[in-house]
Amino acid sequence: MKPLSLSRSHTRFTISPPSPLLPQYRRLHDSPFRRADGSTVSTHPSAVGANPSTPLSAPSTPKPPPLSLLPLSTVIRSYLITSLSSSPLLLSPSLRILSTLAHSNSPFLNPDSNPLLRWVLKKTFYAQFCAGETREEVRRTMRGLKVMGYKGVVLGYAREVVIEHDEAKRRPEKVAMNKGDISAEIEIWKKGTLETVEMAGKWDFVALKFTGAGNRALHLLSQKLPPDAALEEAIVEICDLARARDVRLLFDAEQQAVQGGIDAWTLDFQKRYNGTPSVKAVVYGTYQAYLRSTPAMLARDLAAANAERFVLGVKLVRGAYLGSDPRHLFWSTKEETDRVYDGIAESLMRKKYGNVLVALHGEGNDEFPDVNLVLASHNQETVKKAMAVRREQLENGEGRIDMVYGQLMGMADEVSCELLQASKNAQELEGNSADKVDVPEAYKYLVWGTVGECVKYLLRRAEENRDAVVRTEEGRAALRTELVRRLGL
Repeated sequence: MKPLSLSRSHTRFTISPPSPLLPQYRRLHDSPFRRADGSTVSTHPSAVGANPSTPLSAPSTPKPPPLSLLPLSTVIRSYLITSLSSSPLLLSPSLRILSTLAHSNSPFLNPDSNPLLRWVLKKTFYAQFCAGETREEVRRTMRGLKVMGYKGVVLGYAREVVIEHDEAKRRPEKVAMNKGDISAEIEIWKKGTLETVEMAGKWDFVALKFTGAGNRALHLLSQKLPPDAALEEAIVEICDLARARDVRLLFDAEQQAVQGGIDAWTLDFQKRYNGTPSVKAVVYGTYQAYLRSTPAMLARDLAAANAERFVLGVKLVRGAYLGSDPRHLFWSTKEETDRVYDGIAESLMRKKYGNVLVALHGEGNDEFPDVNLVLASHNQETVKKAMAVRREQLENGEGRIDMVYGQLMGMADEVSCELLQASKNAQELEGNSADKVDVPEAYKYLVWGTVGECVKYLLRRAEENRDAVVRTEEGRAALRTELVRRLGL
């Protein structure tokens, strides 16, 4: 999970100098979106009809600020949590406490066994980032988001495993478990994931982590082996139910120790379930733009989709394991990651290879297959640029891929709420005009499970955003402004 949304709040705390890593990850400059052919799509008002510095919705008449969509209690909680995350003095000990809770075997430190600890966490971090512990709680949260204007949700079961450095190398020895224990781990994961699919609505997404299936899955993934019979049966049952219910599956990226195995499993199930006759892909893979290997890997998968005639489902993220994976695997600076992310996004939207996403050598590899895209980004400039491309395509009568925007629950609400306003404004224009308008589809990613099960997810969110001070500052500023407006100060 990303640092407990810990990256965007206003605060009265003194902000100490950024970490040594931050110079490499400076804010994305406001630059044009480079087309696949080398030209650019400007986000200047004359090009897209809206000032890039204004909200995404760019209303012609004064409207409430985007964050006005949030309940006051949510604004206050978000402000406090992002204030905590933006303070190095408070963030470091908070991460140590969460890490202790996530890895301790003591009943006293287990929120599911300690009522007081459970109450504190559930009212704060859990409420900010998680959907609920029961079906009714989860459905209530999902209803609330859809009433706000979200097209749908990305719902995940919180059970997951955090792998320590070099731990995967020791997994073969650790898997000396009896078959009953292995089967029990897989069954718990399968049951939770199937229940998640059952809670999801039509065209919602369900996020799936293979490591949640336990030690056997970890061993097979780390050795880049195919799933065994028990895991194969579980995954097929999950995919079959999702397809029957018109629910889409996001196979999440994880740490590099197991990512090679995940990529192989994902492509295999995409070939099985993403046949071209279907309008939407059932299975999506996750591609992390901060990895140097991602453009070539995505080009390989696009070539496979084109050759074997299936829809490639792509969830595009910048990256989630900066603090745990080897740094030589990443681009050296944030600007490089941003360039790769935006270049890949535009190539996918336009179904055209470019300077970043380059076709594999070979006959027919320059043909682009059908693609469905989840643009998972908390970067406001990236979202604006993507919307500019989508509007341009609509105005020019060009074909457009199936695409949605996604942000994590409890994070980047200033981006999500602007998308909601843009969607609402577009729908109003659509009803009053014969012209076609782009109606962006926004989704929120949230997990469900007991407070204890969600601790590892909360820890990961906090660690992911440890270095996102710039975005945190922007989010905190937006929350502070909204809080002042609400309270009339």
